[in-house]
Amino acid sequence: MGIGPGVKQDFHGLKGRQLLHIYIDGDACPVKQETYKVAERYGLDVTVVANSWMRVPGASWLKLVVVEKELDSADDWIAEHAEKDDIVITGDFPLAARCLDNEARVIGHKGRAFTEENISDALASRHLLTMLRDQGEMTKGPPPFTQKDRSKYLQRLDQTVNEVKRDATP
Repeated sequence: MGIGPGVKQDFHGLKGRQLLHIYIDGDACPVKQETYKVAERYGLDVTVVANSWMRVPGASWLKLVVVEKELDSADDWIAEHAEKDDIVITGDFPLAARCLDNEARVIGHKGRAFTEENISDALASRHLLTMLRDQGEMTKGPPPFTQKDRSKYLQRLDQTVNEVKRDATP
């Protein structure tokens, strides 16, 4: 049976625990709306974590957590709550590494899946660019976010949700 509009899959395991939860590093996330649509379709809970209040749809499966405005407060909150097979949406490489340590699945805003195999390279590149900027070298910022990026993100999120479901099926 496929998924159609208005049909939600059951992602609850033994004792009613939901098999996955989506956490969004919300302050600079360009794909919140897309994440909400996918979560609603699959019947998943979402927590948006941010340093300041922001408007989120009024839905029982969606929660906004506002943390202190201290450096890395949102990252710390997400890393403390993300568990095995939860999905974390972030563009922050150190947060991605911390969540991978918890066995969460991590997806970047442009649809890149962060894994144990590629996170070290991402962290090393970030470190190198930071050093260059600190030495006064001009580095380009990231390219503009495109519709193609949005599409790749949606594909990756859908794929990851289905992988978690498949892996959880005995």
